[in-house]
Amino acid sequence: MKTKEVTGAKLSRIGKIMLTAAIVAGMGLVTSCKEENPGEQKTQDPEVTYKGNVAYSNGILFENGTQLGNGTQNFHFTGNVTLKKGVYIMKGWVYVDAGARLIIPAGTVIKGDKQTMATLIVEPGGYVEMNGTEQEPVVMTSAQEPGNRRPGDWGGLIICGKARNNQGTMQIEGGPTTIHGGQNDDDNSGIYRYVRVEFAGYPFDTDKEINGITFGSVGRGTTVDHLQVSYSNDDSFEWFGGTVNCKNLVAYRGWDDEFDTDNGFSGSVDMVLSVRDPRIADTSQSNGFESDNNASGAESAPFTSARFSHVTFIGPMTAKNSDFQNTSDYITAGSVFPNNGSKLGKFQAAMQIRRSSKLNATNVLAVGYPIGLIVDGEKGNTVKYAKNGEFKLENIIFAGMGVVGTDKNKLYEDYFYDFATGTEDKTRKSYSHEFFLSNSSNKVMKESELNLQDPMKVGQNYCPATMLSDGKGGYIGAFKDATDNWLKGWTNFDPQNTKY
Repeated sequence: MKTKEVTGAKLSRIGKIMLTAAIVAGMGLVTSCKEENPGEQKTQDPEVTYKGNVAYSNGILFENGTQLGNGTQNFHFTGNVTLKKGVYIMKGWVYVDAGARLIIPAGTVIKGDKQTMATLIVEPGGYVEMNGTEQEPVVMTSAQEPGNRRPGDWGGLIICGKARNNQGTMQIEGGPTTIHGGQNDDDNSGIYRYVRVEFAGYPFDTDKEINGITFGSVGRGTTVDHLQVSYSNDDSFEWFGGTVNCKNLVAYRGWDDEFDTDNGFSGSVDMVLSVRDPRIADTSQSNGFESDNNASGAESAPFTSARFSHVTFIGPMTAKNSDFQNTSDYITAGSVFPNNGSKLGKFQAAMQIRRSSKLNATNVLAVGYPIGLIVDGEKGNTVKYAKNGEFKLENIIFAGMGVVGTDKNKLYEDYFYDFATGTEDKTRKSYSHEFFLSNSSNKVMKESELNLQDPMKVGQNYCPATMLSDGKGGYIGAFKDATDNWLKGWTNFDPQNTKY
């Protein structure tokens, strides 16, 4: 996660870009999706009214029912529409306003337009239903042709609600004007089940990308399960406050962090797989978990105290990536470099917990990161909370790590450093290392001891042939054994070459 501030001048500049795109679209110079659904009857575009530069409409489909949104940055959908299963192109920033309902059936494909930074934004009080199935997921992907898709080809999926965060109300990250947050922890923003989001994260300004999927104060009344984010140009998943419970999440070959938690997110997340591309890492240093209570580290309630369980992180330093080097010569993004201003950097930690976060994680398998754990004390009181037992990391295996822990951001050496006193002791292991091993259920192993396999052909060994026991009748990692395949049917590990 990178701190993002948008000035009025920048918003004005973005608005001009969007207006130009809308004019070009109106001149017929932007390719629509008409050829995707041959034989459709011509329909009249819905009525649009304007308040200043903000467009409002009870309808959401344009261009003979093939296009979501009218192509501008400020299109607000206010009606109740159920799409037919099919292939659509989405143009511009499409807001689903409070009181509006959008139902997207299983098997639907939505292609995000690059020129207009297409993004779907669910406002607090808005409701979207993406009720895919194992056989027919809902797919949100790049509008570019197979072989030409890149991270950041379109915006992403942003879901906002009225649950609590520790800032009261706040503007969502990524550029949209949405203000999220409230007091209703049971708030319901819809159903998001069996959904893939691919090649999202358009950088609307330098170092200001939209995440693959962003949750802003989403309540526990919302259904979230079986979501895959692939090739995001920023974080794969990020939560800002909220109480939503999620399960069966996949982060595949993202750019920055895999699972970023902030501003008091307190939900539970169960059954999680992350697989990195060893040649893609962000300038801010890429982590598996990156967790903050807030940007300043203030002790503001509700605290970030999410509970992650049954997690598998497959980092860049695996046996299959024997040539890996954490350097700019190696980390180039290869054939998927987007050439959109996004900057590359290094890989850092499987887990970075900082800025007064109280993130909890149990039954985690993490393989092949330069650092296992950073309990970061630069801002806030996360180190104090760790010492007081206010959050737990238990039943965790670190395998094939460069070092078990470090005590500083962007430090790759395992020695003790105390930010509170300024004490440095290179003869002593880091506090993060000591804290990790202070729980007897945590282990440090070699990757070769895990007997991992790749039954879904994701490109890395991620699934144990037999159960990695937690000693209590349960198992460590996202998969019990090679027969436990909740990825089957709905995931896609080659979205670059898929014809939609």
